[in-house]
Amino acid sequence: MPRVINDECIKCGNCESQCPVSAISEGADKYEINADECIDCGACEGGCPVGAISEK
Repeated sequence: MPRVINDECIKCGNCESQCPVSAISEGADKYEINADECIDCGACEGGCPVGAISEK
């Protein structure tokens, strides 16, 4: 199951650079994970300084 980014996202961009398949992009209010591209590796979750990424 792909990860999701909640509203606690501070748009720092750490998660985008951690994703090995480039499934994360900057959205209007927060970063977003493309569920079709996410391989559920969890790399992004560890890079988030505010804990805004979790399993769905």
